Amino acid sequence: MVGDLLIRNSAMVIGDGIVHGDLRVVAGKIASVASGGGLEPLDGETVIDGEGLHLLPGAIDPQVHFREPGQSEKEDIGSGSRAAAAGGVTAFLDMPNNVPAATTMEAMQAKLDSAARSAVTHHGFFIGATPNNVADLQQAVGAPDAPSPTAGICGIKVFMGSSTGDLLVHQQQHLEDIFAGTAGIIAVHAEDEDRLNARKPEFAHRTDVAAHAEWRDSETALIATQRAAALAESHSHRLHVLHLTSALEADWLASNKSSLITTEVCPQHLTFDDSDVTERGTRLVMNPPIRYAEDRETLWRRLKDGTIDCIATDHAPHTLENKRLGFPQAHSGMPGVETSLPLMLTHAADGRCSVPDVVGWMCEGPAQVYGMTGKGRLAEGMDADLVLVDMESRRKVRDADTWARVGWTALDGMALTGWPILTIVDGVVVHSRDASGTLRGNAVAAPGSAGRALDFSF
Repeated sequence: MVGDLLIRNSAMVIGDGIVHGDLRVVAGKIASVASGGGLEPLDGETVIDGEGLHLLPGAIDPQVHFREPGQSEKEDIGSGSRAAAAGGVTAFLDMPNNVPAATTMEAMQAKLDSAARSAVTHHGFFIGATPNNVADLQQAVGAPDAPSPTAGICGIKVFMGSSTGDLLVHQQQHLEDIFAGTAGIIAVHAEDEDRLNARKPEFAHRTDVAAHAEWRDSETALIATQRAAALAESHSHRLHVLHLTSALEADWLASNKSSLITTEVCPQHLTFDDSDVTERGTRLVMNPPIRYAEDRETLWRRLKDGTIDCIATDHAPHTLENKRLGFPQAHSGMPGVETSLPLMLTHAADGRCSVPDVVGWMCEGPAQVYGMTGKGRLAEGMDADLVLVDMESRRKVRDADTWARVGWTALDGMALTGWPILTIVDGVVVHSRDASGTLRGNAVAAPGSAGRALDFSF
């Protein structure tokens, strides 16, 4: 479903600047961008007054775990897409560590079919690598001499550490086979499994959350990142390093990252440090972990200098009942897809960055990394995936305000600005929020009525 819209009098984020004016959508595409305004309504189009609001391209979250199939009590594609829309995210890329893991084309097709029925945003999915499924990976993305992108499949996910079951790939020959035999992008969870296993007994007696970052230390991450980068260079293969967390990795990449390699950072690693983990407990326990103030500040510096290409949430919900088990029993991960844009816009409002910076990192950046045509910018001919946000007021978020099925947020009690007033997919409003109404807002689009499988260019 596509729509015709005229958004008038908003502060449009275009390139590195903010331009006041009007934007017209025809058949789900941006048809006109008028600096200074002056566009007159046409018959049959919906007119939206954007006075006092910022108009952004829809955010793209290139790393979520929507838990389907197998753990629908935590999230499924429909509920995750709904949460994304509430947060101004109009496209997501979902990970394969499901039950069972998504490692075949049959499993990928099942997820694509489910998204077509239940999502209200655009969507793509990673196929999971195992030690012996190169043939399945080739069906999804092709071989180096014959790339073959499949609609809705964005790349290959490799867990180099901290995984379970058959999604752990850390033996050198298996990694060589994957990098040598496939096309597209390989996205890696970069933690070194051997170092994790060797160090684990040192921390077996610890029940304080500080132990998590001490065990999964920066060296553990750096070893795996360097190893993945060497594989990418050796096989001339595109590599994306997921959820960068440490100053050690970020500074190494600043000097060693080639055009084959991209990377991302999560809002939580730009916001919190170990003192916050001590205060908020297992809600902030994740893999790789939130580290220290030095790491947070270095991640900001490397985001601003272009070493880090984009922002992703690693939305990984677990139930509150599980989180209340405490460390180390509680599972690692937190929801974040619906708070990521307001959190980053709050950093902008506080002077840490600019609103155009946030758009570059959360909209244009992911689109460029994954070769998404028509995404990430406000320009004529681009897809009309849009979000109108309120940068004038701050509202405190509580667990009850969330759409994620687990019903909680690690940001509980924090006051954020930049909440979406309207989220628009292909010119169709999918979520609305009244500045004077509930922070949770209103689901507008029916399941499956908006959004589509994304196309990716290798």
